[in-house]
Amino acid sequence: MNTIFFTGKGGVGKSTMSAAAAWQLSLQGKKVLAVSLDPAHNLGDIFGVSLSHKRKAFTANLDLQEADLDQAAQEYLQQNTDILTEVYGYTKALNLDRYFKVLRYSPGVEEYAALTIMEKMLHTTDKYDVVVVDTPPTGLTLRILALPRITITWIDRLQRIRRDILDKRHTVHSITGVFKPDGEKLSYTEADDSVMRKLKELYDRYLAVADHLENSDSRVAVVFNPDYLSLRESQRIFSGLNDLNIKVDVALNNKYTPGLREIADEMEAELFNGMSDRPVLARIPWEPYRRDRAYEIGYDLASMFP
Repeated sequence: MNTIFFTGKGGVGKSTMSAAAAWQLSLQGKKVLAVSLDPAHNLGDIFGVSLSHKRKAFTANLDLQEADLDQAAQEYLQQNTDILTEVYGYTKALNLDRYFKVLRYSPGVEEYAALTIMEKMLHTTDKYDVVVVDTPPTGLTLRILALPRITITWIDRLQRIRRDILDKRHTVHSITGVFKPDGEKLSYTEADDSVMRKLKELYDRYLAVADHLENSDSRVAVVFNPDYLSLRESQRIFSGLNDLNIKVDVALNNKYTPGLREIADEMEAELFNGMSDRPVLARIPWEPYRRDRAYEIGYDLASMFP
């Protein structure tokens, strides 16, 4: 399964571009899921339907979804509360629910909620050929895409700490327990330890997401307009994705007109300056907004994502 992330400054038309690409790919016979992670959802407006957190069939080959980050955040917190209760039995005596509403507003919860949505998308490989993602504003998008590798780093550290704990348990038991020449760890091997099992499960899950984002199955399209504010935002996106080892495959100069050719030439030259591996570039002509079928545009986007 391939994923295509459309990102860019607010108002450049990334929602329209992502919807058009999803529509055109579905016409090729591919089974496509178009999902919006942007809190200011436009996907339903573009297709003229009411959407929710639950996926909805638009055609035989195209499903739509406007992911609810608030609902996903609640599910994320509940999942982690359940993990605490499962791994640490004594927390059952604590009233974790009293902290639930406050934790919802903790830094990073929204990003992890979006990450769990992405993880679920990657588990639909048997149902979809392509998942097209309309992303949130730049800062949130970069934090979401960075989370898998960041989380793996933290989990790796936690695993090291847990191994030290298990070794020290073994040492203490060898000193204070019944003497045995070979020592004894009781049930303190990694395979028997519930904390290590859970950490390994989480590590494997986030590693799968990180690997997918960084391999050829994941594509990124940056949408921008021929103006300098859009240029600066796009430069930040290119720089941030480069730091994350995520390649930009396609650049879409949207709302282009012949009268903007000079500024478009200047922008593109500055945007791609010094890049050894430039993305495929397309200039998308400006079209009047079609209220009834906004996802139908005259430019062939599907050919850019073979």
